[in-house]
Amino acid sequence: MVTLRALTLDDAPALTRVYSGASIRHTTGKPLTLDQAHEKIRAALARAAETPRAQWSWGIVTEDELIGLIALRRRTQSMGTISYILREDSWGHGYATHAANHVVSAAFTTAGLNRLEAMHHPDNPASGRVLVKAGFTRIGTSDWHGDDGTTTPYELYAREAADT
Repeated sequence: MVTLRALTLDDAPALTRVYSGASIRHTTGKPLTLDQAHEKIRAALARAAETPRAQWSWGIVTEDELIGLIALRRRTQSMGTISYILREDSWGHGYATHAANHVVSAAFTTAGLNRLEAMHHPDNPASGRVLVKAGFTRIGTSDWHGDDGTTTPYELYAREAADT
């Protein structure tokens, strides 16, 4: 069983495990240090106290172990984005799909959004399958510009509140 919960500073070591190895292959490609994990958690806790709220972050937990992170970001008054990352050894068990479905529900109820968007690296089709299972539809590509000057056409997905 998978649950979502608020992050705590005690999650920093587990978060460094999430942001390492194959899990980061299609992200920054850089492992998260313990200091960076603490800062990421502190930033999430600070954003949780903001009004109006623009970002939500949840730890993805199974058997009392943090195995991932999922976030919802308000981009406009009515549109938001979701993103997620799971520790490599937890792939293929439906945890990301379960978490995405919970966040979609929160986005269209608690956050009052009407549209969600998400994207994934073209070499990570499993992430696209998660989005489809969560009710998203592929709508095209969007160029992502890396820190190294490269451009990658990410797969872009969307879901409307009426689809819930």
